[in-house]
Amino acid sequence: MAARAAVLRSRTLPFRVEDVALDAPGPGEALIRVAGTGFCHTDMLPRTERLGVALPLIPGHEGAGTVLATGAGVLDVAAGDHVVMSFDSCGTCRACLAARPANCATFFPRNLSGLRPDGTGGARYAAGGEVSARWFGQSSFATHAVVPVRALVPVPGALPLELLGPLGCGFQTGAGAVINSLDVRPGSSVVVAGTGAVGLAAVMAARAVGATVIVAVDVSPARLKLAEESGATHTLDGDSGTLTDTILEITGGADHAVDTTGLPAVIAALVRSLHSHGSCGLVGVQQGDLIVDPLLIAAGRTVKGIIEGDAVPRLFVPQLIALWQQGRFPFDRLIHRYPLEEIDRAERAVASGEVVKAVLIPS
Repeated sequence: MAARAAVLRSRTLPFRVEDVALDAPGPGEALIRVAGTGFCHTDMLPRTERLGVALPLIPGHEGAGTVLATGAGVLDVAAGDHVVMSFDSCGTCRACLAARPANCATFFPRNLSGLRPDGTGGARYAAGGEVSARWFGQSSFATHAVVPVRALVPVPGALPLELLGPLGCGFQTGAGAVINSLDVRPGSSVVVAGTGAVGLAAVMAARAVGATVIVAVDVSPARLKLAEESGATHTLDGDSGTLTDTILEITGGADHAVDTTGLPAVIAALVRSLHSHGSCGLVGVQQGDLIVDPLLIAAGRTVKGIIEGDAVPRLFVPQLIALWQQGRFPFDRLIHRYPLEEIDRAERAVASGEVVKAVLIPS
């Protein structure tokens, strides 16, 4: 299948939008025409040496589009269906069978290598040479993608398909941290550190489930204003030296906290601000070793790592769509559209914090 894709050939140079040839969908796979795909901070990880991702690579893991064709054995989607693309999982390990696909035993090689489980890239240049085209099972910075069917979430055809892709990762992660991982209940107090796409989704979800005190923490006044518009009842400067004391003053000891910054000092402050049986969820890539007073944990506090909001995408993405249709999860207000050809401008806007969620629209 001929496609146009934004290819990362170098960790330091801009993307190149060029022609590639995708492998045909194999058993359990589907060919998707991409309508739109979100640009997430995770899509910048291949620029680092941290994961050792093989280049050249087509990133992109927040796609949505239309099924064009399916491989052998596919029964649950068909040509013409509209789908959101989420992360890949094996479907057969202990975690997958326990409805915890984000904890799949093969999550990292399936999603963060850019390769198929058999080690192949899935795409080639017209002039020859393999391209990694399986980033999070999809590599959706492209006009087309070949995706494992278990990663697809069918959605109604009347919805604005080009906007829905971020529900499969960033918005799912933030909202899922609140709804699934921490099980926030009505009347609870929730602190959210970092008000990017994931953090603002957590704020919106906290409001949607009835949390009555929602404290947003960031260093950007503009982002804190967005947090207020998204449902935060209080906003705090993350650079404050009195962060823990202020949260304790507001909440009397928070029921829950969600950290999206990965900063050990911020995480430690959040843990200190919890009441004795409070819980803190850690989302995203941590930036160093975390040191927490063991007496805080011994007293009953919980610190939990969270991947993909502990979501089962086929169940959770439709829940988020229903909340959005009710006006209770207005994720679309955070989106800025860019043509795929302007991916470098979108990347700069995301990296600088100019926009919360860039969505690339293939031509």
